[in-house]
Amino acid sequence: MTSKPRWAARGLGFISLLSATVGGLVGPAAATEAKPYRQALDEAWWTGPLLASGASTLPKGHVLIEPYLFDAKPYGRIDAKGDRHGAPDEDNWGSQTYLLYGVTDTFTAGLIPRLGYRRAGGRSSSGVGLGDLTVQGQYRLTQYREGGRTPTISLMLQETLPTGRHDQLDARPNDGFGGGAYATTLGINSQTYFWTPNGRILRARLNLAYTRSDHAKLRDVSVYGTPSGFSGRAKPGDGFNADLAFEYSLTRQWVAAIDLAYQRDASTHVFGTNGDGTTFERRSPVSQALILAPAVEYNMSASVGVIVGARIIPAGRNVTASVTPAIAINYVR
Repeated sequence: MTSKPRWAARGLGFISLLSATVGGLVGPAAATEAKPYRQALDEAWWTGPLLASGASTLPKGHVLIEPYLFDAKPYGRIDAKGDRHGAPDEDNWGSQTYLLYGVTDTFTAGLIPRLGYRRAGGRSSSGVGLGDLTVQGQYRLTQYREGGRTPTISLMLQETLPTGRHDQLDARPNDGFGGGAYATTLGINSQTYFWTPNGRILRARLNLAYTRSDHAKLRDVSVYGTPSGFSGRAKPGDGFNADLAFEYSLTRQWVAAIDLAYQRDASTHVFGTNGDGTTFERRSPVSQALILAPAVEYNMSASVGVIVGARIIPAGRNVTASVTPAIAINYVR
């Protein structure tokens, strides 16, 4: 067997040494294209968008507390043709607080109490008033797993109790903060995750809910527009809500969010007799509303976050055009 020339042997040795040195410096990834960045799920903290509820349930024994503070300010009345007309200036301050508890890993229950204060027509409420109270239960059917296609899906059942004042408002019409009727809401909440081309996470939620109300007994001036001396009932129309929300993880702490929602409320029927014995009957028109809710979240940790934004109703039919600035604090333990 013939041997290689000395210069060839030295050359091959030099190439081998150079290859080993470069390989040690840059690592094995140098031989292939660099792996694109992909944000990990635990690198993103969330508060949740302004309107859409989460589809996940709390782990057993954990609690969520999320108080909202807002002021609904109308800027127009939208008629049946979709044309907007002027509206008087008013403020409808309110708060609602989610108080939820993980009964099991797949079932969460809780309460949503409400408070309100109104300034309208040159008059204000006599003070902060109690609104209707909602009892809620949510059962998780599926759980999202990274790499899979199945979203988190839950069934939600709410019962709203008529704890807020709604009639006998002759002295203070602005003291009405309730609906006077029991209302049952059945909803489906879903949530999943997407990765954008730059590797950041986009979280998406879709909520669908249908509400059916019982009759409300009415006396005198009420939130349904009845006059003094009236005695009768009101049957609020069924409601349907669809909410598609997105949250984009800008950094681990900062998130941009938006809700795109549609609300439809069927006609409300009010009937009874006035103080002089004459018949009173009124049917409100069906209302439809397009709702936008842009917001920004700042998360101090995985357990505490703040969201600031506004719910805007810019278009619809037989609805009030309004802007509702809101702020909420989300705490999970």
